[in-house]
Amino acid sequence: MQASSRSAYIIAFFALVKLLIPFLFIHPDFELHRDEYLYLADADHPAWGYVEMPPLLAFLGYISKLLGGTLSTVRLWGGLSGALTVLVVGRIVLQLRGNSTAVFFACLGFLCAGFLRMNILFQPNFLDVFFWTLSSYYIICWIDTDQKKYLYFLGICFGLGILGKYSTAFYIIGFLTAVLLTRKRKWLGNKHFYFAMIVGLLICLPNLVWQYTHHFPVMHHMELLNRQQLRFNSRMAFIVDQLLICFPSFFIWVGGLFFILFNRDGKKYTGIAIIYAVIIGLLLFFNGKGYYAAAIYPTIMAFGGVWISRVVERRKMRWLKWAAPVYMLIMTAFLLPVLLPFMSAEKLVSFYKNTRFNKHAPLKWEDKKQHPLPQDFADMRGWKEMAEKTARVYHSLPDSVKEKTMVYGENYGEAGALSFYRKQFNLPEIYSDNASFIFWLPDQFNKKYFLFVTDEMPEADDLFFTHWGKCEIKDSVTTKYAREFGTRIILYSNPGDSAKILAEQHTLRDKKQFNLR
Repeated sequence: MQASSRSAYIIAFFALVKLLIPFLFIHPDFELHRDEYLYLADADHPAWGYVEMPPLLAFLGYISKLLGGTLSTVRLWGGLSGALTVLVVGRIVLQLRGNSTAVFFACLGFLCAGFLRMNILFQPNFLDVFFWTLSSYYIICWIDTDQKKYLYFLGICFGLGILGKYSTAFYIIGFLTAVLLTRKRKWLGNKHFYFAMIVGLLICLPNLVWQYTHHFPVMHHMELLNRQQLRFNSRMAFIVDQLLICFPSFFIWVGGLFFILFNRDGKKYTGIAIIYAVIIGLLLFFNGKGYYAAAIYPTIMAFGGVWISRVVERRKMRWLKWAAPVYMLIMTAFLLPVLLPFMSAEKLVSFYKNTRFNKHAPLKWEDKKQHPLPQDFADMRGWKEMAEKTARVYHSLPDSVKEKTMVYGENYGEAGALSFYRKQFNLPEIYSDNASFIFWLPDQFNKKYFLFVTDEMPEADDLFFTHWGKCEIKDSVTTKYAREFGTRIILYSNPGDSAKILAEQHTLRDKKQFNLR
């Protein structure tokens, strides 16, 4: 078999594995993630932007709903994105003139990493990974050929990348820095460089206009994220995370950086190392989460595949050709229970206890406490029970009461899950003032009953709730190990006149910050 054919088969094999993982390695105990429910709710309201993200993921969610809106149609995108990323990683290796061994190591390195979890979730992260990797491919082709067409392809990637996730801006800043610091700065005098960047700008321009006309919701989202999460991050933990993201294959990407910086054949691609350094530097400065940098590693792993293929060709190092893959697969198998929810919740909890995983970082949540399940896994449980019980309460009401009842989720996960199961359980429109749900709140509050789903009872000084004459806790979520365990379904009735006034004032205030009034 010719080397090119071997490489093609290797790439196709790993792409197929990535495509199938979301369908084969998620136990029925686990539903969609709370964030996924929000993004699917966004898909019900097509727009050029949302508080929490640009529009591309919502567009994919809209397609999923056209295909039936099942779990499989939602999970398809993560698997497909992972498969396409494998194809691009393989193409980068071949562009670097790597052999089939290099292709094998690069693709296996990508498989044996935190992308296993990233590609099972319908979240913007997988769009980052794909577009950053594809952008790197076009940059490498541009470096090799000096052809302007690759700049235009790059501009398209940048535009679509911004529509997928705003963190693509970090990659673009890294690219511009690399152009300034390498011989490619000669292109700064070429009109095609600017035309290509303008192409990217035009692609994402509708979203930028949307941001402007809505008072830049992304800034509101980042301020909230910083206040609730980022300011508690440790920069040292961020650095440690860079090793943990791809722990079973860390030596692949480390070797990739070594190859770029010190190998004669790799030095022409110094711009890729500069992009990596700028991204890491910016995320350290802004106190970003460790996984924000994950999207750059498939590119570095492609270089690492070339590096290790040359190492194992040496007579004294040939044993690594088998030892390295065995090590990666063993380590991945060991970490698999914290990367993929492929067992029942009970079995996973038991496994963590028996292996003492419950004493370590994978089970530490944002509250800095240890829990029985990883936070992402706990965020994939209890939603259908919550929606079913909410529907049961709603349908127990007389028809005359239903017409006057608002169903409301306190946070976007609750509201998103209720929206997802709304047609199945014949629920009315779902409302919330959290995340993009604020856009869809009615200006007038004319309801006499308020069916409230919340993981925390309202504070005693919350004026809106103090102006209801009756409060009945109707049910709660009882799914074990769910992050929403204990979430209550509460029916408020007999509102005073002030409840209407307070609700409308609150909605008006929230909408004004996004120029909705």
